[in-house]
Amino acid sequence: MITLSSRDLPAGDRFGWFCELVARDMAPHDIITEHVSDFPASATLLSLGDRVGVSSVAFPTMQSIRTRRLIRRSDPELWVLALVVKGRMQREQGGNRVDPCPGDLVLYDTSQPYWASIATDDVAQSIVLHLPRHTLPVPEQALRRLVATALPSRTGVGVLLSELLGGLVRQGPKLEAAQTPRLASAVVDLTTAFLASLCGADGPQTGAARKAAQLHRIKSFIRARLGEPGLTPTDVAAAHHISLRALQYLFREDGRTVGQFIREQRLERCRADLTDPRMAGRSVAAIAIRAGFSDAAAFSRAFKAHYGMPPGEYRRSHGDPQQGNAAGRPG
Repeated sequence: MITLSSRDLPAGDRFGWFCELVARDMAPHDIITEHVSDFPASATLLSLGDRVGVSSVAFPTMQSIRTRRLIRRSDPELWVLALVVKGRMQREQGGNRVDPCPGDLVLYDTSQPYWASIATDDVAQSIVLHLPRHTLPVPEQALRRLVATALPSRTGVGVLLSELLGGLVRQGPKLEAAQTPRLASAVVDLTTAFLASLCGADGPQTGAARKAAQLHRIKSFIRARLGEPGLTPTDVAAAHHISLRALQYLFREDGRTVGQFIREQRLERCRADLTDPRMAGRSVAAIAIRAGFSDAAAFSRAFKAHYGMPPGEYRRSHGDPQQGNAAGRPG
């Protein structure tokens, strides 16, 4: 978790800093405010991995506009769910308009133009959840009907989701890095349940999309941990709160086993490293260890079976010809 404050900067630099923060953390906006000369703002940023993040942002009265010009310039393709904590807000998108109050949840889409006005006597605050499109297995047409509308945040799943977002901000400094993939899965699943129920998208299509999103998250988890020699299908299943049998079923629909996917990804990382000039000073054995192989001989056999030649020969034939011989000798 990272906490930032405009008060760490000279008064004249604070507004520009906030605009850059919003552009980097979410998407570029045109921001209009009377506080350009001294913009009191702060942000707490918590990354849960795979571009899923939670931000708590405090700022003075302003208007925020995302135009088609800005979308063409940069679009992270996010669904954004904002929990209003302090201040009064108006938001328009997709022909809808909503005036949320503290405690309300609002959905919006970075790929479509929108306008927001935030009014406060002091400092407004929102907790914002960023979800890349591929993580939210609900049809886009259904979700776009929900943007800038009143979402039920004081009953049922809406309450649970609001409390989870607030809890993540409060407990963020105490969270361990190993816990974040599980938290990301919990946040995505609860958000999916909340939004799918609101737009009546709990049918087979959403079920299939949910499985695809879950498989994507699991693959991202594996890729981030390839360097851990002890990474096993059992560890992967436990990290995502599913049984080993359920994990195997997900990958069977993908046409391979979990173990095959882990091995393929490790071999692909080694192949990429062997042809990377920045890795020219590393031995083949070191590259294999970096990708999670603990047995050099087994790695060499697996690489030859997959790519048709031993790793040292592959490096010499596919790498930088001026570095290949020297760098390839350890293989």
